[in-house]
Amino acid sequence: MAKLVLRFDGEFVKQYELEKEVVTIGRKPDNDIHIDNLAVSGNHAKILTILNDSFIEDLDSTNGTYINGEKISKHPLKGGETIVIGKHELKYENANADDGESEFEKTMIIRPDTEGMPETEEANKGIERSIGKIAADLASAGSNTTGPGPAKLKLLSGANSGKELQLTKILTTLGKPGVQVAAITRRPKGYFLIVVEAGKDNKMPLVNDTEIGKQHPLTDGDVIEVAGVKMGFYLT
Repeated sequence: MAKLVLRFDGEFVKQYELEKEVVTIGRKPDNDIHIDNLAVSGNHAKILTILNDSFIEDLDSTNGTYINGEKISKHPLKGGETIVIGKHELKYENANADDGESEFEKTMIIRPDTEGMPETEEANKGIERSIGKIAADLASAGSNTTGPGPAKLKLLSGANSGKELQLTKILTTLGKPGVQVAAITRRPKGYFLIVVEAGKDNKMPLVNDTEIGKQHPLTDGDVIEVAGVKMGFYLT
């Protein structure tokens, strides 16, 4: 189970297990994590946990919520990251996520254009933030494993033509960084294709040979083209 370790000025204060889907942080005593300090807003932030993944969302706090020196609004948490609120620190620990059992694909992009479809860790921080925000938005919207049934992609062109990819995650990222990156998300109402990075000439991915907007609902039999690779989308 994931947990937060609270420290003040480097000194251990308390440990909190993330046993609930939503855990609140703030100065008001009714928060799950009560921090009685003027630098902390009454309702400062909340942690959303879905399966093995946790996300933090700032609740329009006065002094902000920081991770890695950056002020965040929504952020998917990784094991070992430290949330900074005023002079208080909350270290996020999650052995399951560290073991690679995460349901959300945060910074990993499947490369259907490369033999074997390897997952590559994207170094571009802009893309990483975009993927992370999509995941956090899904968590805020209450996405879970219920809703549409299983689905798969069948590669129709490129080095892996004929191979199939089961869509087992709530967020599956596809494409080629620097060319085009898109994500297939599973929501209670169905599957959607979301644009993470358009091409250099701002060309969007295609569905049935037509450019899509920022997001597009998918139906059984649709043909998707991302970074020049065609894939058939099928409900199974």
